[in-house]
Amino acid sequence: MCQSQAAVASAASLNCHFQSASTSMSTSPTCQNLSTKYGAEILTSRRGSLVSSAMLDAVDLIAEVWRRAIAVQPPPAPILVVLAAATAGALVLPRVAWQYTRMLITITHEGAHGVAALVTGRRLQGIRLHSDTSGLTVSSGRPNGPGMVVMLMAGYLGPAVLGFLAIGLLIAGHSLGLLWLFVILLASLLLQIRNFYGFVVVVACAVVLILVTWYLPAPIQSLLAYVLTWTFLLAAPKPVVELIRQRRQARTPHSDADQLARLTRVPASAWGAGFLIVNCAGLVLGAVLLLPALAELGQTVAGQLAAA
Repeated sequence: MCQSQAAVASAASLNCHFQSASTSMSTSPTCQNLSTKYGAEILTSRRGSLVSSAMLDAVDLIAEVWRRAIAVQPPPAPILVVLAAATAGALVLPRVAWQYTRMLITITHEGAHGVAALVTGRRLQGIRLHSDTSGLTVSSGRPNGPGMVVMLMAGYLGPAVLGFLAIGLLIAGHSLGLLWLFVILLASLLLQIRNFYGFVVVVACAVVLILVTWYLPAPIQSLLAYVLTWTFLLAAPKPVVELIRQRRQARTPHSDADQLARLTRVPASAWGAGFLIVNCAGLVLGAVLLLPALAELGQTVAGQLAAA
């Protein structure tokens, strides 16, 4: 069947050339139809090849990202872990650096609100990040009840929880996988951002992480993963301290702690103290997990004190 059609097409093509040579001022309809037909087939074939090539490239890219994400990196030397902790401290403790690092914690804070809202069945309306490092998460649902309480609690606990999840991946040797996880979380958050400034901030953070994970050598990637983990652990108590100070200086009726107080009849000061205790305990436990040598030193000192 295919051969018969090819013969007909060949004859039509010869007829077309003959007519074109004998009559220069006229154009054969058969020639035009065949040209249009075969031209469309060529374009369709080329488009299909381009689409197939693009799909293969995308699959190869995803496979390469997955290969890097699940690869196991050797743990860094203890001195590098200490260096990462010192770097994170320099990003969190000084006031000059904190005004920039705080935005990272705000992203985590508002992201935790959003995740808790979705988990508890509330409808997430959007998230806003502001240039003064404040943020706002809007959800709809019952104005009270366990879902609202969980969503309000999640914000100040978010950085510490994320820090612990990061520790688990670091201990397993997946420091590069941790960076890709941060990229995925930022991409998910981007879908809920509802203002231009927040969009720019989240995109910038994601781009930096993608460049680091794709181009920098593995030791630098591992060091950055440890720095970010230490940053979450060290920074987790600081917004709570700021909240407690603000409540002492002026009324803060819209803070998470005050909203929780109205919902649960537990004083806002108790909520603030509870957030601070949990985050500080998370910092201590995280330090022990990241630096086992510190745990051994603590046991030695405790034994000496007990013997004395």
